[in-house]
Amino acid sequence: MEKILWDIIKKVRNDSPLVQNITNYVVMNNTANALLAAGASPIMSHAYEEIYEMTKLCSSLVINIGTLDKNWNESMLNAAQSANEHKKPWILDPVGMGVSILRNETVRNLLVLRPHVIRGNASEILSLAYHEMKTKGVDSSESSDEAIHAAFIISKQHKTTVCISGATDYIVQEDRLLALSNGHKMMKYVTGLGCSATAIIGACLAVEKDPFLAAAAGAAYLAIAGELAEKYSKGPGTLQAHLLDELYIMDEEKFSNYLRYSNV
Repeated sequence: MEKILWDIIKKVRNDSPLVQNITNYVVMNNTANALLAAGASPIMSHAYEEIYEMTKLCSSLVINIGTLDKNWNESMLNAAQSANEHKKPWILDPVGMGVSILRNETVRNLLVLRPHVIRGNASEILSLAYHEMKTKGVDSSESSDEAIHAAFIISKQHKTTVCISGATDYIVQEDRLLALSNGHKMMKYVTGLGCSATAIIGACLAVEKDPFLAAAAGAAYLAIAGELAEKYSKGPGTLQAHLLDELYIMDEEKFSNYLRYSNV
């Protein structure tokens, strides 16, 4: 498994896929820097008038509903439709799912367009599976273990791969389940690292046809970088800088030595 996942990361570096991002204002710069450090080429485009052209041009699409409004809603739907039309893989990050009617309806409309991967925290995944559930917001009030059954429901219903982020990350695809046990608790104090994981998975989708493996590679890559970065960090501020460095300098030996996973 170590070599399979590393080969995907290496292919991102070699191919430098163009990744279209409709993401939130809070993390736009962080996300672009994470993609660059990983070897991908980010485009941060959300204008409705150019979405169709951008999606056609790019290798994959990332949709993150963090700072949602009516105009971005239309851009996201148009981008997902364009991605399907041009056979481009795409990933959905349902940030804050369960908080408002707007977010819930937007996600449900996007699900009809069949994202290849959905990545979210436990609360978001639970809310996605059980629509009546209210969440705390962008932070998870549940552990990732508690969302595994919900992820299987979503995966089977929407024919997609689900990545649950948390102390343990879980990758779910119908009858497949992989647990990744990397990362560090300090990472939760840096805004948007989950969003960065979503974007890196999006880059992996651009070079890997199996969404399950692409999700595993991207999630593991970001988590290991965070774990390594913590060793040199005094707090969240330096962690963020060191994490970008670790994404950039990581090699196969380091990745393989630190990767902790289990097929459940």
